Amino acid sequence: MFHTKLDDFPKDFLWGAASAAYQIEGGFDADGKGPTIWDDFAMTAGNTFENTDGKVAIDHYHRYKEDVQWMKKMGLKAYRFSVSWGRILPDGNGKVNEAGLAFYENLIDELLANGIEPLLTLYHWDLPLALQEKYQGWEGRETVAAFKKYCEVLYRRFSGKVRYWITMNEQNVFIPLGYRWGAHPPKVTDLKRMYQANHHVNLANAEAITSFRQLVPEGKIGPSFGYGPTYPLSCNPNDVLAAENGEDFNNRFWLDVYCKGKYPKFMLKQLTNLGLAPTITPEDEALLASVRPDFLGVNYYHGGTVKQNEYEAGSQMATEKDFSKVDPYQMAAKEGEKAPEKAMFQTVENPYLEKTDWGWEIDPVGFRVALRKLASAYDLPIMVTENGLGAYDELQEGLIHDDYRIDYLQNHLLELQKALTDGVEILGYCAWSFTDLLSWLNGYKKRYGFVYVDRDNQSEKALTRLPKDSFYWYQEVIATNGQNLTKGEK
Repeated sequence: MFHTKLDDFPKDFLWGAASAAYQIEGGFDADGKGPTIWDDFAMTAGNTFENTDGKVAIDHYHRYKEDVQWMKKMGLKAYRFSVSWGRILPDGNGKVNEAGLAFYENLIDELLANGIEPLLTLYHWDLPLALQEKYQGWEGRETVAAFKKYCEVLYRRFSGKVRYWITMNEQNVFIPLGYRWGAHPPKVTDLKRMYQANHHVNLANAEAITSFRQLVPEGKIGPSFGYGPTYPLSCNPNDVLAAENGEDFNNRFWLDVYCKGKYPKFMLKQLTNLGLAPTITPEDEALLASVRPDFLGVNYYHGGTVKQNEYEAGSQMATEKDFSKVDPYQMAAKEGEKAPEKAMFQTVENPYLEKTDWGWEIDPVGFRVALRKLASAYDLPIMVTENGLGAYDELQEGLIHDDYRIDYLQNHLLELQKALTDGVEILGYCAWSFTDLLSWLNGYKKRYGFVYVDRDNQSEKALTRLPKDSFYWYQEVIATNGQNLTKGEK
């Protein structure tokens, strides 16, 4: 669709940036916080890139006021952050830790005092360790009830202060990485257990929304999904069918549950035939069908390209074993693995796309495709909760010249504006990330932020904050409400 003129961004568009508790806060045992599965996982040598951990991270826990002042200087309209469950309920399901609640209330108040809308994520992967040890984490239905209790504590405390709430962050990423690939905690490699744990997370999402309707009636809530469209390698009908299978396997399996209240028939039948389907009770079905989110959070980095499955095409899947370079949004099946997708499609490289230094495809047009597909399929307002470029940023005479990040973000925002002009309802855009932070798979070497943080994998150094060139570029984007998003301008 060609437009002679693009629509202006809405006057109340939420220009934002994002973060996650474990990746920025530090203070891993401060003020009564309980250990999480990530605190435990990072203690074992070899589990993380160069044995990095979040014990200090970028020390946002002690420097949040300074960070909020940088947000104010940038002109942010919104800031997406997550709450560490272990700060609120140290054992996951018992006594409330007032000091933990006070930290987030202070952060929220600081944001509001500086004109910044808080977007609160309830779960961004840091499950309390006690729940993992007692109930096998998300494999136990008891964890669903514990999550409901945790959410209700936050709802009661922050109702009236926080308008937008995100339930689960990238369930389609943390479940496979934790239960299939073993690259994240709890370091399981079992597809049957993976699909059951995933089902319990779906139940937890539904329970959280049910409680929200009662306790925060004026608020808005929805999950945040790591979405990318699936392309066929060619117009060969077999490749087109493979792309349809890929959409079901990688996307609809989660999104249909969130937005339609039921699993897609195609995927459920394939998993049943393979003996991998989760146990779903009639009560589960009723709960899932009873809720619908107010909006859909979208984390977009890229999509994927597929061709006809290997059994009919007669070729082999690619393998991926080095998790320091793995792409969690397009992970290939391992040699010899019982993998349901092998009968559906083969993942291949897209010959039309360049890649980042970390091997992720760069596809701005795919952003528009994604937004269009989601709006058409689910008819919900969209909040872009993540989009950004991980890169090797280097200090040059005390400055960070990240034109590559500016180009990346500018191209994606132009496609977002085109999607708005197409008719997609988009509430806001949160770049990933506001500051540099701990990458789950790549330590502190892979940087995303508008604000450089002076630390590396071996040392916290001084943790000095330094705005990059992209900081000032985004500052101008916000100040002009996107009016400066034209080619060649930075």
